[in-house]
Formats: sequence, C-alpha cells, structure tokens
Amino acid sequence: MRRDVLELRHFYASRLGQIAREMTSRKVAEIWDGARGLDVLGVGYATPFLGPLKDRARRVIAAMPAQQGVEVWPGQSPNLATLTGEDSLPFRNALFDRILLVHALEESPDPLALLRDVWRVLAPSGRVVVVVAARNGAWANSESTPFGHGRPFSRRQLADLLRDADLEPSGWTRALYVPPIPWAAGWAEGFEQAGSRLWPSFAGLVLMEAVKQTFAVKPRGHQVRAPLSRPVLSPLPVGRAPVSLGCAIDDC
Repeated sequence: MRRDVLELRHFYASRLGQIAREMTSRKVAEIWDGARGLDVLGVGYATPFLGPLKDRARRVIAAMPAQQGVEVWPGQSPNLATLTGEDSLPFRNALFDRILLVHALEESPDPLALLRDVWRVLAPSGRVVVVVAARNGAWANSESTPFGHGRPFSRRQLADLLRDADLEPSGWTRALYVPPIPWAAGWAEGFEQAGSRLWPSFAGLVLMEAVKQTFAVKPRGHQVRAPLSRPVLSPLPVGRAPVSLGCAIDDC
C-alpha cells in the first residue's frame, strides 16, 4: 500500500527529508545536465526533486498515483501536478524526453506495468532515471522514512526490471550515505563525500538511468538532446550489472 501524499509531504518538510531532497536532486541535475529545453515528467512523488529542473526544462509535469493522492505543485504557480492510474498515464505516446521515478516502484502493485506505461510516453532515445531504496542500505530498514516501506532493490534486480520493460540500463550511481536519524543530518555532506569512497555499498538509494531504444520518430519540431559528454554515472554493461569492490552483485 502506498504512503499517503500528506505523509510524504510531512517527511520532506523535515530535516531528514530536506537532506534526502538535496542529495538526490543534485545527482539528478548532474545526470541530466539540468534537462535544459526538454520535456520532463516526474512519476510517483517526484516533486521534491523536480524543482531544480523546472526553470531549465521546457515543460515539467508531476504524475501522482491515485492510491497515494495528489497535491498542488508548485505552490504559488499554475498547477503542474495530476492524479493518474498506476499504469495508465494520461499522456500521448512519446511525449517526454526525460522521466524521473521516485517513490514509484517500491510500493507499486505492478512495477512492470508501470514501467511499460512509462516506456509508452517516453520519446525515442528518451531517458529515465529511477530512484529506489537500496536493498542493503540503512534507509530501506528505517520505517520512519518513506524509503523504509515497500520493496527495496539491488542493482541487478532494478536493471532486470528495466530490461523487462524494454528500457536498456545505461548507468547507475548511489546517494544518501547519511544514516536516517535526525542528529546525523548536520553531517550529511561529510557522510556523502566519505561514503562514496569508503563504504559505497551502504548508500541509502540507487539511481539508475535507462534509455528507450526504438526506431520510432518523435513528432516534428521537438528534438531530444544527446547524452551527456561527461561521466556522471558508472557504466552498466548490457546483460549484467557491475560489481563494487568487495560486494557481491546480489548484495549491492
């Protein structure tokens, strides 16, 4: 069962939620280079992470599942959020260049059906970033945060699920090394910098990017930007996921 939108809003208003938003938004902005001039869709409860993209992208829309509920977003501007079915996004085919999924797969009753509908509304060569709780991370074991509910994922599990939806994983990264306890929030930046070097397998979140590969053509007058030229994500070879040092693939 999905967390209620009011519960999610309350979490992201807290100190821990602000840290989760800051650390994850930074990664998304780096991966997509701010999504300048592109059409962006957020699925699940992605609004805390869409703010930095709103002023750079051509269009940003938030789609929130009916079981979760919807909120007006952004607050003082015309509403850009809509209530949707789990696997029936109310958009035409190939509309979005970039799609961000946060709090979307973990509590979905049918994550594959959700991803296949994401594939439908994604433009040819468009890109998806999926943010999920890491299976062995501390945040997946803390029920005081939304990441402690539903099913967490290992990298392999997430990559396999994306491929089943005809989305080819192209890279991954991690975020949220700070423990999910309020007193640690003040040291979040230090945890983030040290964690990526000293204990990478203990990150709270996994972010994986995947691309829609198809020969279909998006409607004229709309171009999709080329992939990033600078490395942001660790490469994820076709057919298998990489193994971190000292970490078995199913334990990452």
